[in-house]
Amino acid sequence: MIKFKLLLASLLLLSLVSCGQSTKNKKDVMDKEHKYTNELIKETSPYLLQHAHNPVNWYPWGEEALNKAKEQNKLILISVGYAACHWCHVMEHESFENEQVANIMNDNFICIKVDREERPDIDQIYMNAVQLISGRGGWPLNCFALPDGRPIYGGTYFPTENWMQLLNRIVDIYEDNRKELEKQAQELTDGIRATELVELNTEKSDFLSMDLDRTFTNFEKYIDREEGGNKGAPKFPMPVGYEFLLHYYYFMQEEKALDALELTLIKMAYGGIYDQVGGGFARYSTDAIWKVPHFEKMLYDNGQLVSLYASAYQLTKNPIYKKVVEETLGFVEREFTSKEGGFYSSLDADSEGVEGKFYVWKEDEIKALLGKDADLMMDYYNVSGAGFWEHGVNILLKNETDESFAKRNKLNLKELAEKVNTAKELLLKEREERIRPGLDDKILTSWNGLMLVGYVKAYNAFVDKSYLKAALKNANFICSKLMDEDYRLSRNYKNSKSSINGFLDDYAFTIQGFISLYQATFDSQWLKKAEGLLEYATKHFYDEKSGMYYYTSEIDAALIARKMEVSDNVIPSSNSEMAKNLFLIGRYTYNEKYIKMSKTMANNVKESAINGASYYGNWAVLMSWLIGETYDVSIVGKDYENLRKKINEHYLPNVFLSGGTEEGDNPLLEGKLVAGKTIIYVCQDKACQLPVSRVDEMLNQILR
Repeated sequence: MIKFKLLLASLLLLSLVSCGQSTKNKKDVMDKEHKYTNELIKETSPYLLQHAHNPVNWYPWGEEALNKAKEQNKLILISVGYAACHWCHVMEHESFENEQVANIMNDNFICIKVDREERPDIDQIYMNAVQLISGRGGWPLNCFALPDGRPIYGGTYFPTENWMQLLNRIVDIYEDNRKELEKQAQELTDGIRATELVELNTEKSDFLSMDLDRTFTNFEKYIDREEGGNKGAPKFPMPVGYEFLLHYYYFMQEEKALDALELTLIKMAYGGIYDQVGGGFARYSTDAIWKVPHFEKMLYDNGQLVSLYASAYQLTKNPIYKKVVEETLGFVEREFTSKEGGFYSSLDADSEGVEGKFYVWKEDEIKALLGKDADLMMDYYNVSGAGFWEHGVNILLKNETDESFAKRNKLNLKELAEKVNTAKELLLKEREERIRPGLDDKILTSWNGLMLVGYVKAYNAFVDKSYLKAALKNANFICSKLMDEDYRLSRNYKNSKSSINGFLDDYAFTIQGFISLYQATFDSQWLKKAEGLLEYATKHFYDEKSGMYYYTSEIDAALIARKMEVSDNVIPSSNSEMAKNLFLIGRYTYNEKYIKMSKTMANNVKESAINGASYYGNWAVLMSWLIGETYDVSIVGKDYENLRKKINEHYLPNVFLSGGTEEGDNPLLEGKLVAGKTIIYVCQDKACQLPVSRVDEMLNQILR
């Protein structure tokens, strides 16, 4: 953490809380019902539109605001949040709707509002600044900068009185100690530029099984063996870390990895973080037992968790995992899917100004709705027991298996399932009559890529054609609305408009989605599109010096730092996903250059990945491919579809499928078509074992 001098020591009013992460229509003129209208009215982001009638003279990020700051020699206030953020709403209501506060802000600052989901590049920079200053971060993020954009101070949520004191103190310091602020701004900017700075590792890129063992040993230190997930509170789902546990179990047969994964999946599925009535997961649990969620629902969480539960089902055949996938995709279809096939971003934590009000239940409500089965269902969902929360309301959750509950209540499983399903239908119908949380209906390319993969993996695991249909509709939506002919992607889409150039994660997760579609359909167009996107991203984002990718394209307007995103978090880093994409497309196209690039990237972060536990989970998955036995499996012939489905009944993370009725121009299929037969080829390093015609024979070649 940077140590600052006396001029800012008085500013360390620690922000108290933060989001550790009904929209009005665009209008060209000030609405009569609103006293104030600012420049945000021209935007499409629901979060920005929420602030369009604040008395603060907000600007969106852009040349107009940045030029004004330079022309007027004013400090900039960059305020970053997102539509589903509870504490963002609190600070807006307390401070940004307050005319007295707004006057101070307007008189002394150029005020810029940023939707972190639309502009993660800006959020990265100023979040880094706040973390360097205080050692913590979150949203709302409020960062002060010089007129040239270099940060000088920042924090998260501030109560109104503290906020006003901070504003006035910043103004005084700017007037009296400008040279010191210049020096501090440069120190902070240098610190930001050094964060996640990756240098080329010139040592040989060797990956050994002991590297996976060391990675798991470090991961294991943080596993909560009682409640699943990481130790302590709050508890965030970390799907990519759990994917590593799956891979590690598969390659190393380490039961402790599978035990930790299954405990986490069950505890989450039973907890309040999972919507027991409507399906889908909240962003995180505020406690250590998955009980009380921060009620916002994010597309990226649900897309990744669908993928994870589907993969876990392939391995274990646990019916709970299948139910979670079905209910979560039901939620996504019902509440997150546009008519065009795109997926919306999030649901707010609040309704009627109260966090979680839409999701919680009073005992008398349930009794009135469920009648003679009310007592049974209140026991099932721990109403007025473990599920009791505050102010007389309950968060529905489970704490035992259906088998145990049925036995205890002298029911068979079929009877219990019928009663539970009926109760859910009644509760969901009643809940639909409530005032709903706000929907952030912007469509983000990267998050759509994650949800696309979720649908494909669910299709592979459960062979439900509706899942593949949704995936294909989404992929075609991305191609028609978000991708140009030269493979340039846009970041966002709303009201038939895309306004932001794509970032690296937009390419990384869309490529992942298209590769997964190829693997599920053997339609070569998706592999070709994935390769086209990879070539575009490499041309515009790749850094030859380090062998890594920048987060922003070189055609974008420069910020004070050009960042690389390396460590994984609740979403995999864009570099880790690109490294996996390079490996896969290199395998599918026999492009050794791509595979070499992938190995270089993995080698650059190898020691960080080994020591970084779940925060490098996606890198660890790639390492498992580089270490373990991986196979190119081709199915060629008219019956390829049935054989592909049978193969996908198994969890095989080291198998990369291709196939079809013809060889086409795929080098993996060349010379493999046998007239009148459907043949399976298991190959490694361009050398194939004897062809077989049955899945069990193929599995014997892989699993022996």
